[in-house]
Amino acid sequence: MKKILVTAMAAVLALCFFGCAQKESDTFVVGMECDYAPFNWTQSSENERTYPIQSGGYADGYDVQMAKLVAEGLGKKLVIVKTEWSGLTLAVQSGKIDAIIAGMSPMEDRKVSIDFSDPYYTSELVVVVKKDGPYAKAASLADLSGAKITGQLNTFHYTVIDQIPGVKKETAMDTFPAMIVALQSGKIDGYVSERPGALSATAANPELSFVQFADDKGFQASEEDVAISVGLKKGSKLCDQINQILAGISVDKREQMMLDALNNQPLSQ
Repeated sequence: MKKILVTAMAAVLALCFFGCAQKESDTFVVGMECDYAPFNWTQSSENERTYPIQSGGYADGYDVQMAKLVAEGLGKKLVIVKTEWSGLTLAVQSGKIDAIIAGMSPMEDRKVSIDFSDPYYTSELVVVVKKDGPYAKAASLADLSGAKITGQLNTFHYTVIDQIPGVKKETAMDTFPAMIVALQSGKIDGYVSERPGALSATAANPELSFVQFADDKGFQASEEDVAISVGLKKGSKLCDQINQILAGISVDKREQMMLDALNNQPLSQ
């Protein structure tokens, strides 16, 4: 009787495990901040572009539209998990999510702990400042000497601040909204951002502007530092499949997707 019971329980557990594994294989679970427009953001209303966030609300932005295309190419159902920036790497390492699609650059130090796909976007670094502030007309890093500058915690943005001569490097901040508030209040004079993020911030906050550096007068960065890729667990079998999907998305389509994201962010309308 005990043998029959043990066998029955083993069969039930096997079926449960198979069912759970099959369910997981049918989904593509993506982590992102949902707080970094125009790459990703959260909104309360649903429309034809948005996608439900697992914890509630709706996500939109460049990363969301890219995640949709990747999930479609994989033949899987997309699941978006809202995750703090500092927790994204651990989430993909632990298997909580399958991929990071969150405006993340494939920097060398990150490659030690996770793998990356080919880039799906490439940008440039700028500095967001007040439109009527003392650094609004800056055109070089030297013009920012004496400025109080910050960047997001655990990002390449924060490390490049050291390239500004005479800079007053402020404590890194967790989110871009927090940096915008700090800039508006005068706590800082500027923060480092990718160009799309700066366009988003200035569209939503007309009192802000951003420094567009003259040729060879801006930050020095490698191609990997300014590229954006999908982050994956070490050895993930999804990497090759995702690269094939990305290869089928033209540069023109990617640029149009970014323009659409900039135009559709809620605060810019």
